[in-house]
Amino acid sequence: MTTLAWILIAGIAMSSLALVGAVTTMLPEETLARIVMPTVALAAGTLLGGAFFHMLPEAVGALGNNLAVYVWLVAGFLVFFTLEQFLHWHHCHRSSVSEHRPLGHLILIADGMHNFIGGLAVGGAFVVDTRVGIVTWLVAAAHEVPQEFGDFGILIHSGWPRKSALAWNFASALTFLAGALVAYAVSGSVEVGYLLPFAAGNFIYIAAADLLPEIARETRTRDKLETSAAFLAGLGLLLAATQISS
Repeated sequence: MTTLAWILIAGIAMSSLALVGAVTTMLPEETLARIVMPTVALAAGTLLGGAFFHMLPEAVGALGNNLAVYVWLVAGFLVFFTLEQFLHWHHCHRSSVSEHRPLGHLILIADGMHNFIGGLAVGGAFVVDTRVGIVTWLVAAAHEVPQEFGDFGILIHSGWPRKSALAWNFASALTFLAGALVAYAVSGSVEVGYLLPFAAGNFIYIAAADLLPEIARETRTRDKLETSAAFLAGLGLLLAATQISS
């Protein structure tokens, strides 16, 4: 398959994950609460594993171990920090989201920007190497599922009808495909390899500032063991994947 075909498939598949929020309407609240935090912990592990075991080594291999790689890493971290500071973008993974009640539209705007940046990163990864693109997509997808649970819950709690919430959440997710296509379009004139450390910075911020504090709030020993195991599993899966993608 051509690189463009891979990017189109990856973009459509990632955008479709926005519909996962519909699952929340079919699960008992107790069941949803039981599975969400281990899922968040798994996502945190895959984000850090993808950033440190795949994206940064690939960026250094393609661009050299120079300062620019790490500047782009920090830039990716700071962009998501800025989004969260100025757009009040939060990934609320718990059932109580009352603090986000007035933020439905901002959630969609920020999520659209986040997805566009993610699309740039994944599209750039596919341009660099198809195998790296696939790993980057899988890491991003692992994070996207719990995020979409949270975003859908925020919209519903803010008074949006379920069909409207799904439709608009999907529309904001389509910016991922747009970003991936932009990365492909400019790959002939711009060094898209720098999108790899940029995306790694995104992933590190999300895991460190957003997801890990969530799972650290667990108080019961059983819950702590479950989330810790899920987090380590995420890291282990991405470490093992280095052998597959090499």
